[in-house]
Amino acid sequence: MSDFESQAAVDAADDETSVGTAVAMDDDYTKPRGWRHGATWTYLIMLLASAVALLVSFILSADTLKMARNPGQKLNCDVNAVLSCSTVAESWQAEIVKFAGLSFPNAFFGIAAESVFVTIAVIGLSKVAVPRWFALCTWLGGLAALAYSYWLTTQSLFVINAMCPWCLVLMFSTTVQFMALSHATVAVQDMPSGHAGLRKYYRLNFDLMVDVVWIVALIVVILVKDGPMLFA
Repeated sequence: MSDFESQAAVDAADDETSVGTAVAMDDDYTKPRGWRHGATWTYLIMLLASAVALLVSFILSADTLKMARNPGQKLNCDVNAVLSCSTVAESWQAEIVKFAGLSFPNAFFGIAAESVFVTIAVIGLSKVAVPRWFALCTWLGGLAALAYSYWLTTQSLFVINAMCPWCLVLMFSTTVQFMALSHATVAVQDMPSGHAGLRKYYRLNFDLMVDVVWIVALIVVILVKDGPMLFA
């Protein structure tokens, strides 16, 4: 190989290194930074929301067993005709899973699901590296839990025409759980990899505005539908 060819090869290698370094620097620049985008904060919020959801699932399960042992008895969270745990618990939507002639209350599945999310949040707080497929499945599981919660809420609002106060707490905690999980998936797990748009969304804290609007929108829908009756 001539000196010219050798020098050309060296220059090409230097160019590739420079390009790789530039890409790495650009990738590092666009990544969300700061305490709010770290594993400690994102997974802590997820842990708190999941713990609340888990506690509420236990309470709803206990209420279900109480009603099974004492048919016709009203629950302590029966406030009025609209805010009524008993009305919701007695609907078919409260036990949509049936197998071998048995009905399984939704709250039992809530205990199982939220226990998993609490465990995942603890793993995230411990900063243990997880496979990308695991992070993806976790996010999809959070999305499924959110969709299921919203379906139950819409059934309560527009079909059953009664709301369970504990169910509302569960719905809002599941919403915050999904917000935190999505934040951690992008900012901590870097998924989807190198997606500049999502990185910018969190880096510029647009998520804070969207999350506030999201929560307010849920409250407005509830108040518009049953506002006067909630305080009757």
